[in-house]
Amino acid sequence: MKRKQYEAALDPMEEELVGMARWARTTGQRIVVLFEGRDTAGKGGAIKAVRERLNPRQCRVVALSKPTEAEQTQWYFQRYAQHLPSAGEIVLFDRSWYNRAGVEQVMGYASQAEVDAFLEQAPVFEKMLIDDGILLFKYWLTTDQVQQEERLRERLEDPLKRWKLSPIDLAARAKYDAYTAAREAMLAATHTEHAPWTLVNFNDQKRGRLTLVRDLLDRLPDTHVDPPAIDFPGLGRDPSAESYSVLEPIAPYPLD
Repeated sequence: MKRKQYEAALDPMEEELVGMARWARTTGQRIVVLFEGRDTAGKGGAIKAVRERLNPRQCRVVALSKPTEAEQTQWYFQRYAQHLPSAGEIVLFDRSWYNRAGVEQVMGYASQAEVDAFLEQAPVFEKMLIDDGILLFKYWLTTDQVQQEERLRERLEDPLKRWKLSPIDLAARAKYDAYTAAREAMLAATHTEHAPWTLVNFNDQKRGRLTLVRDLLDRLPDTHVDPPAIDFPGLGRDPSAESYSVLEPIAPYPLD
């Protein structure tokens, strides 16, 4: 999908996202969106598409690193629960508690007993969130292995994207089928009526973002709230230029 076509389609959705945020702030609604998927699927770009025009004080991204020694002794959901939204907030999880059913299981960081316990407890945990009034949306971003290989190669060769490439990403290349099996088991156990999963095709990442954002907006209730009126009187004088008595600005960046 061409960038101009993508931006033309996204622009009106961004206005709707801003309206969603205004509605959440006005009503005190709490919103949680989970972004899960294979490495290179495009979670970062999808999250950016949702939050780019929103107030970062209202819309937070949670991307947790591996648990500390202390966190490893806690109830599994504990470190995620502390990041849930307060009234009027939107929280986007860049990977979530579903790490246990994905990378932790496939890469051997969790035992089968721990995975089984998680798959049993996750629907209960999510029912508690929803019963408390949180709007929960769970997205899984799909991508074929040929696209995954191309994107891993791009990360290797592009110095601006090299930071995205980790040893875990490379180790996961040989476990594509294992990740598929883990995902299917996860969906079977946690795709519930109260907290369903939505799979989005991200072989074309721009089109995938549009699909995800449109779906998210369509699943919300009526979020129309007029922005508050703000009185903006005239300045009452000619605008002033900046003046300096202690320091001068540095030289502007040269254009030639």
